[in-house]
Amino acid sequence: MYSRDRVLIEGLTVLTTIGVYEWEKTIKQKLILDLEIAWDNKPAGESDNVSFCLDYFVVSQTITQFIESSKFELIECVAERVAEIVIKQFSVTWLKVKVSKPNAIANARNVAVTIERTAS
Repeated sequence: MYSRDRVLIEGLTVLTTIGVYEWEKTIKQKLILDLEIAWDNKPAGESDNVSFCLDYFVVSQTITQFIESSKFELIECVAERVAEIVIKQFSVTWLKVKVSKPNAIANARNVAVTIERTAS
């Protein structure tokens, strides 16, 4: 059965080494992630049984640990890697990932990329 249900993880804040400039490669910077994950919530909603839920705590921890232990040049790369991990490790069929790098540009509050990916 087709479901348009989603699980949202919003404002997941992670510190990591990210950037293309040499000075950026020596510091930690904040990234903020928003995820929209396709998940059939009906079985959990009907049964009130946690075993039918997407464990968003484990998803968040997995993403946080991966990003914190990695180094990146581009937020585009962060988005791709996060999408790959969530699809593979949690059997997700579709997701949207937004990766924000606040204060990346002096006269902008935020810079971000958003990607949508499906399981192949």
